[in-house]
Order: sequence, then C-alpha cells, then structure tokens
Amino acid sequence: MENQQGELMERVVAINRVAKVVKGGRRFSFAALVVAGNGTGEVGFGTGKAGEVPEAIGKAGRMAKKSLKRMNIKESRTIPHQVIGKFGAAKVILMPASPGTGVIAGGPIRAVLEAVGIKDILTKCVGTTNPHNAVRATMNGLEQLIMSRPVKGAE
Repeated sequence: MENQQGELMERVVAINRVAKVVKGGRRFSFAALVVAGNGTGEVGFGTGKAGEVPEAIGKAGRMAKKSLKRMNIKESRTIPHQVIGKFGAAKVILMPASPGTGVIAGGPIRAVLEAVGIKDILTKCVGTTNPHNAVRATMNGLEQLIMSRPVKGAE
C-alpha cells in the first residue's frame, strides 16, 4: 500500500443504496463514503451520491481530495498522545502504541489511519459504529493532536 510522494490513495469505506419513492415505484441511487490520504500525514474524506456506484465513488473521491488536512503524527508511525474524538453519538479513543503493534482498528477508523500513514495505534469505537460518524470522530481526534500537547505526568 506504499505510494510515491504526492500520490493519493483512496479507500472506499461504505457504499449505501438509497431509495426515493416516486409514483411508479422506487428510484434507487447510491451513496459512497471515501477516505483519501498521501500516507505522510495528510487525510480527507468525502461523500458522493449518484445513480451508479462508480459515479458515486468518483464524486466522493473528488470531495475527499478537496478536504485534505495535515495531521500531526509522531516519528511517522504513531500519534503523540491519547485522544478522544467525538462526532454525534460516535466516540473514538486513539492511543499511541509501541513499534510493531500495527493498526488495531475497525474498518472505517482503519481506513482513515492507514490513509494518514499511521502504522502503530490502538483504537476503540464507543457509542455508534456508523461509518460516517466513525470517520468524522476519527478526524476530530486527529485534529485535536495539532492543537493540544500532553499534560505533564499524564503518561
């Protein structure tokens, strides 16, 4: 999954078939959630809706590339300190891990962490496991790392 400098990798996190009820029956369209990242600290996510799956993924991918944000990762393998990301009912606990641990995370959270380039981390998703909210909660947690610094004696 390694890529060259400047190349973005995209991961499809979720595809959902949605229906609109009209006079003649149901009209189906597809909603996609995509995470994009360069593997060196930049990550973004996007959603797209279209009548066909590939179109929805394309729209979501373009939106993800537009929303790229720089994240603070330590030694290009883990995060500096523990943090809790929140969005709606979803809470994601992100904990730094020692080298060789790997990414211990569920599907949507794993997609974000691998796209940003984190190699060793422990996570727990509490509350809801809705992929959209889990991705947003993970992004919220990673954004907190930019602003905050660990408290003395917390580790």
